[in-house]
Amino acid sequence: MLTAMLVAWPAAGIAQLDRITNQEAVSGLKSALEKGSQAAVATLGKADGFFGNAQVKIPLPASLQSAEKMMRRFGMGKQADELILTMNRAAEAAVPEARQLFVNAVKKMSVQDAKGILQGGDTAGTAYFRRTTEGDLRTRFLPIVKKATAKVGLAQQYNEYAQKGASFGLVKKEDANLDNYVTQKALDGLFVMVAEEEKRIRKDPVRAGTEIAKKVFGALR
Repeated sequence: MLTAMLVAWPAAGIAQLDRITNQEAVSGLKSALEKGSQAAVATLGKADGFFGNAQVKIPLPASLQSAEKMMRRFGMGKQADELILTMNRAAEAAVPEARQLFVNAVKKMSVQDAKGILQGGDTAGTAYFRRTTEGDLRTRFLPIVKKATAKVGLAQQYNEYAQKGASFGLVKKEDANLDNYVTQKALDGLFVMVAEEEKRIRKDPVRAGTEIAKKVFGALR
């Protein structure tokens, strides 16, 4: 039973969890995490998923924002806006690739993984997703981002400018390639939203969807 796994929890919670088997706990957790991750993908993987969400909207790198101000000062605001929009559209196009990888990560989750998530904090499930999927997500995101930014001539200009800046120490190396920068920001934004969904489910078990998920997360409150 889960009591032995969760000895640090309050007595009331343990009493409820004592009636939940390991199999139920793992099943409920998987169901809730899959639901939450898919909700995050659906939120971001559409028009304005990134661009219209201040929490994850992708700006130009901080080290290039002075150049953006200069562009606007000299009447090139339209080009700056186009580049920012393209970066966010690229992220929106890439995010749906996460859907199946998250499903696979849930399927592969072991009892030990589930134990760690149940004993962890409000975003322990998100940390599990990041640990098990980030490398594959980056591999899948990057070609999609490249295809999207290639449509805008400013992307090449960005790379040339940023790489020169990096050689003089004016631009961070990780920001010197537009596609790599957007890919990383897309990943960061995705996991921010997965974490938000996980916290909502833990706070309100009804959002977990299935009865077993509600039962498990309801017992954790």
